[in-house]
Amino acid sequence: MDKQSIIQYKGAFDSIATYIESDSGKEQVEVWFVRDLQQVLGYARWENFLTAINRTVESCKSQNINIDDHFREVTKMICSA
Repeated sequence: MDKQSIIQYKGAFDSIATYIESDSGKEQVEVWFVRDLQQVLGYARWENFLTAINRTVESCKSQNINIDDHFREVTKMICSA
C-alpha cells in the first residue's frame, strides 16, 4: 500500500472515531462504530460486513484473545433522512 493511500485511510478512520470515557473515568478510549466502519471499508451491504465481523470474532476466540477487549455490544441510533 502506498503512503498516500495510508494517509487517506488514516484520515477516514480519524473522521469516524468516537471517544468514550474509560471505566475509571481517568482517560478517553478511542472507538469506532461498526456501521461507520462499514462505509469506510467499502461494504455496501450490512450482511456482508457482518459476515466479516463474525469471522474476526471467531478468529480471536480460536487464538484465545478475549473478544470483550475488542468487541462490545453497543447500540447507536440510526438517523433516518
